[in-house]
Amino acid sequence: MARKTLRTLLGASLLAAASLVQAEDTRVVAITQIVEHPALDAAHQGVKDELAEQGYIDGKNLRLMHESAQGNSAIATQIARKFVGESPDVIVAIATPSAQTVAAAARKTPVVFSAVTDPVAAKLVKSWEAPGANITGVSDMLPIEKHIDLLQRIMPDAKKIGTVYNPGEANAVALIELLEERLEARGLELVKGAATKTSEVLGAARSLVGKADAIYLTTDNTVISAAEAVVSVGERSNIPVFAADTATVARGAVAALGFDYYKHGRQTGAMVVRILEGAETATMPVETMEELDLFVNPAAGERMGLTLSEDLIKDAKEVVNSDK
Repeated sequence: MARKTLRTLLGASLLAAASLVQAEDTRVVAITQIVEHPALDAAHQGVKDELAEQGYIDGKNLRLMHESAQGNSAIATQIARKFVGESPDVIVAIATPSAQTVAAAARKTPVVFSAVTDPVAAKLVKSWEAPGANITGVSDMLPIEKHIDLLQRIMPDAKKIGTVYNPGEANAVALIELLEERLEARGLELVKGAATKTSEVLGAARSLVGKADAIYLTTDNTVISAAEAVVSVGERSNIPVFAADTATVARGAVAALGFDYYKHGRQTGAMVVRILEGAETATMPVETMEELDLFVNPAAGERMGLTLSEDLIKDAKEVVNSDK
């Protein structure tokens, strides 16, 4: 009996020791996301899949945490503080507002941002080449010139371009300033409608009726979360709606030339892995994406009084048919 008890105790001790070693080997990655919409959700999935492909399996050697702030900056701050208190190995912040709240809360924890347009303007890093602190990541800076080229290819007579944006979001403001500058250089006018929260997007879109020949939406998180509201205005008023986010085409935009946010997330996840394996954020340059995909929605165009050319449709990587 004594020998059996001894074997049992020894076995339990070895099991406990093995569990302790496994716990010590488990890495912790926390992901915070400002809001849920197709582009940011795709980035989130991309991060998870890249981690898994490189051997970091949730529930095995990785503990993965994820929370969305549902578009609320106060909640984003609470999530950032909570995650910092958990002392993870890396915090992933998806979109500029979440990255800013994490940057303010995390002084030592490595932070990797994703879907942040201008990290310098958002005061997240000192420079693109040398972030200089505990934060780096992947930018989705938009190719504004190419977007204007696309718009003019489809609507060469358009002179006034409308947009809806959140003046309280650094990412949005940086894009609007760049957009206005580039449009003016081509003799075009930008007409702006402000929306500080998703419930104001519809009213801001309506304010463009009679003032804009077309509407162009950037990757502003507040607006993209309520893109259907802008599309509804476009359909009622025969104002074609274009987007920087390809996922918005399936939601009713006429066309978009943009990044694959799933690939964006995969690229972000690869940076996280490098940090888990010893890389220093301060010396990791901010990365960007170069590959662009054209998505078109001919049916949406018809609903907004616009017929897309066959040449344009042939050039598209994906033709979406969102018939109503």
